[in-house]
Amino acid sequence: MKIIATSDWHLGNMFHGNDRLPEHKHFLSWLLLQIEEQQPDALLIAGDIFDNGNPSAASQSVYYSFLADASEKCPTMQIIIIAGNHDSANRLEAPRALLTRHHVEVRGVIQRTWVQTEDKGEWQTNYDDLMLPITNRDGEQAIVLAVPYLRNDIIHNASYSAGVNTFLRELTSKARDKYPGLPLLMMAHMYAKGADIAPKDASEKIIIGGAEEVSMDGWTDHPDYLTCGHIHKRQHIWNTDWARYSGSVLPMSFAEVDYHHGVDLVTIQADGKHHTDFLEYEPQHKLLILPEEDEELTLNKLKKLVNAELKDRVDGKLDDHFVYLMLKVKLEKVSNDDLMALEELIAGKNAVLCRIQRILPELGLSTISGGEHIHSIDDILNRNPLDTLKEAFAVRNKEMSEHQEQMLSALLSSITSESDET
Repeated sequence: MKIIATSDWHLGNMFHGNDRLPEHKHFLSWLLLQIEEQQPDALLIAGDIFDNGNPSAASQSVYYSFLADASEKCPTMQIIIIAGNHDSANRLEAPRALLTRHHVEVRGVIQRTWVQTEDKGEWQTNYDDLMLPITNRDGEQAIVLAVPYLRNDIIHNASYSAGVNTFLRELTSKARDKYPGLPLLMMAHMYAKGADIAPKDASEKIIIGGAEEVSMDGWTDHPDYLTCGHIHKRQHIWNTDWARYSGSVLPMSFAEVDYHHGVDLVTIQADGKHHTDFLEYEPQHKLLILPEEDEELTLNKLKKLVNAELKDRVDGKLDDHFVYLMLKVKLEKVSNDDLMALEELIAGKNAVLCRIQRILPELGLSTISGGEHIHSIDDILNRNPLDTLKEAFAVRNKEMSEHQEQMLSALLSSITSESDET
């Protein structure tokens, strides 16, 4: 069984004000070539198809055009899609009945039924709806457990993490009973414990304090393979050899400048053993940070660096492979007039200036957690608010207790959740 696994497309994303739809078309054209060459039995897309719950008509057109083209390139391939936290689950599922007829299955909403008994009632989950058989050309089968992003209304445990764990394990157990002996593949969208995320300027929506962090520890009867969406860096899920993130298809912030992008080609044997190959994709526009380190460069040195690293535009126009640029400057070395001169120079280069990061003089501020220094305004804006609160608490009182820290984490998580919903 040959499967292509991908996630986190974020169609409709704007990168520092720049429309990325042409970049997404470039990626999807590349993916169609991989599908045509590999002729996989299934394509799994693990959520965050769109960048927001109300995608533009243009983004939706690109999405449906891809599904039609992929089905044409590989008519026997089954496509399975789940909703991520950025997607509108109901919107993604709306054309489900139509898409099913074209070998495309979408799961965004968990189907539940309220069952009333004499003394109480309870929600019963339709786990069978999340179990999707896929078949290869030889008639061999595997089961895909398609788990969309689980929102709080589905999870009723005291802890979100414990609730997700219970859901995933219950689903896997029921699938083993229903399909004994068949390989089980799970596709989910979640924040797994130990995931490597960008330390600053992260574009993944991680709830403060790790309230959504799901641990894979102690799961002995796990699926044979798990492909996951949500975290943008391609990686194994911590403490496993059977679960991984396929990563985003484009860098979503300058913190992801060194990430590798592409899709996973997963081969599953009848006994559940698997092998994963990486099909690497080179984004149409790379990210560039100048200078790479926090160097104290004068205006003339910055101009020389820009001229050395960037090509001139041809006839004053950007080509199809211009770069996205972030410029770092030391405030005491470069004035506002100097910045205008740099912007004018870059305007003639084959690059789009996305941001200027102002590097502050060393402030010498450190957190209780140990020796973190504030170098730029971004360091302040992207700092974990809990660290700032703990530091202020220690200055005014004494070190924060574990109970107080848990209460603040819960409060911050609540504020973040309300902000996401609006």
